[in-house]
Amino acid sequence: MMRVTSGSYADRLISNLGSITSRQARYQAQISTGQRVALPEDDPAAVRRTLDLEGERGRVGQYGRNITRLKETAVATNTAMRSLSKIATRAGELAVKANSIRSTDDLKAYAAEVTQLIQQAVSSANSNLRGDAVLAGTRNGQPAYTLTLGTDGRVQSVTYNGNQDTPSLDIAEGQELSASVVGSNPNGTGPAGLIEDPRSGADLFKHLIQLQDQLLAGQGAQVTTTTAVALQADSDNLLRHIAANGVVQGRLEAASATVNDRLQALEGQISGETDADLAKALVRLNETQVSYQAALQTGGKILSLSLMDYIR
Repeated sequence: MMRVTSGSYADRLISNLGSITSRQARYQAQISTGQRVALPEDDPAAVRRTLDLEGERGRVGQYGRNITRLKETAVATNTAMRSLSKIATRAGELAVKANSIRSTDDLKAYAAEVTQLIQQAVSSANSNLRGDAVLAGTRNGQPAYTLTLGTDGRVQSVTYNGNQDTPSLDIAEGQELSASVVGSNPNGTGPAGLIEDPRSGADLFKHLIQLQDQLLAGQGAQVTTTTAVALQADSDNLLRHIAANGVVQGRLEAASATVNDRLQALEGQISGETDADLAKALVRLNETQVSYQAALQTGGKILSLSLMDYIR
């Protein structure tokens, strides 16, 4: 039978007390911080899972930020579209009325209104979001359009400064979306132009300038037979873009809801891996405190008896 010396018992007692103290400290930390895992060694598997979940949360969070940015672009673009649509509608009304106007002065008054409509249209087309022109494609560091006035105050030309590239952002894994629209695309391929696109017969600024000049020249009948028809094509093109913009906004709302649901789920999963069960931690802390006191009392008695045996 192996004899246990008082010295070895004391060493074991100190070791056990240290282990209990360590557990007490861990449970106290869990209670004070609410976190079950503070160090990798506390639960290596949970730490690995948590890191993976946090990585996914970062990616999903970026999708959410992209969606917010795209929503802002879609809203700003929609505002510009609706403003241009109102201008095209008003210009169309003037073009239809022009044939019934015989007075040169009345036609000039219409022409003056059209000149103002062109300037308003350029202002709307040059709408920007955080300093970026919304209708200029990716060449958005400058106004999308430049207006040139003659010495007589009439509009001579409106020039497009953008390109035909539409920026897009990821809204989900493997899903990109653009909320941008290019102002002009004379190429006949690529994204449809909002203001100018030969595929739809749209060229709003050209037709507005044409209307202005015809009214100034007193060509009321020609306005009705040619320019009024062209302006209708511009209005139709704008309405198609407004409808498409509504589809994009609807898709962004759905994507945003999906992202929010996923973020909530990830928060719950991360919490499940790392958060402490406070009730359980309190019970275990009490258990370790009882164990600590019992170990001290038992150890004290045994060591005291051993010392008395030695004295005797």
